[in-house]
Amino acid sequence: MTPPILILHASGANRDAEAARACELAGGAPQIVHINRLRAGEVKLNDFAAVLLPGGFSYGDALGAGARLALDLQVYLADQLQAFIESDRPVLGICNGFQTLVKCGLLPGPDKPSTDTAAFDAAPRRVTLTENGAGRFECRWVHLAANRQAAATWLSELDDLIFCPVAHGEGNFQVQDAATLRQLEQDGLVCFRYVTADGSAAGEAYPLNPNGSVADIAGICNRQGNVLGLMPHPEDHVLPIQNPLGRSDRLGLPLFAAFVRVARR
Repeated sequence: MTPPILILHASGANRDAEAARACELAGGAPQIVHINRLRAGEVKLNDFAAVLLPGGFSYGDALGAGARLALDLQVYLADQLQAFIESDRPVLGICNGFQTLVKCGLLPGPDKPSTDTAAFDAAPRRVTLTENGAGRFECRWVHLAANRQAAATWLSELDDLIFCPVAHGEGNFQVQDAATLRQLEQDGLVCFRYVTADGSAAGEAYPLNPNGSVADIAGICNRQGNVLGLMPHPEDHVLPIQNPLGRSDRLGLPLFAAFVRVARR
């Protein structure tokens, strides 16, 4: 079965085609859909096996990165999203999509599963993505290591580093306090970290960690393991020809292959 994958578009998003191409190469059937069509009821989330929120600058980041799109999800799609997530279908957010999932409360999500759509934003937000530590937009290539013991168990299939670019001004992942960080670690919600080229810890050193994220965190998931967000752009390195160093390994494609496989289930 070729799982249908919704690539959610909002005005200002600009990584839709790359995300769709990555899903297609991984064996999925992506469809780019503007959020207005979902709001109007022309398209339903339930028609898809997975949802991907791509990168870009949704609504020009006028209210902050991902904030306006997060409001759209809360106001217009909360019921559909809650049902989609409860059905254990996967949701992936990349860059602006990650920011959106954090700011609407889906990441890291509630401590316990809930059918109450108000749970999206009822609890105080304990994590955020804020301005880069260097105070400027960062566009560079980074190495990522997947946590193969994360609650997102489908990441266990990723046995190599991912080498891919970042392109963001607000990718600095921070937590409310040390207790929040410990809980993220204990619950297996940290999915990706920035690392060196040999896989060693980046130690929060710039530019290995390009934005100052605490504990080198580049991506997290919810406790159910089916909602995942990451800041870098693995969709920009799905073919060897895209590698500026001329290597043919450490592609982002295995991540999308795992995403498609879990959608197929």
